[in-house]
Amino acid sequence: MSWAEPADVYLSTSLASYLDKKLLVLLRDGRKLLGILRSFDQFANVVLEGACERLIVGDLYCDIPLGLYVIRGENVVLIGELDPLKRELPPNMVRVSEPEIRSAQKVEREASELMGTMKKRMDFLDMD
Repeated sequence: MSWAEPADVYLSTSLASYLDKKLLVLLRDGRKLLGILRSFDQFANVVLEGACERLIVGDLYCDIPLGLYVIRGENVVLIGELDPLKRELPPNMVRVSEPEIRSAQKVEREASELMGTMKKRMDFLDMD
């Protein structure tokens, strides 16, 4: 006689192995959150303690403290454990303040928009 398990048992079992461990959570909107997993439910809603949002622009990064953070499961794309014995970032990464990273984000966004505008103009001139 075989015993069948409901599909959500696999999800809860895998998240249970991450309890009290430092995780990286990638969200649908592209944000990257780090924190200690304290709780979860069958919908993959998770509670991170000591959470922070990691912003990365080129070789610059900043961790913005969020505290205790509840994440709705439908927004989670990926959850992964961070190895405490390994570096989280490459050695060339430079930690900067929040205003510095926000400024770098703005410059990066403006450069991206400019490239998009230039591409549209070039496409307009392309006469195949």
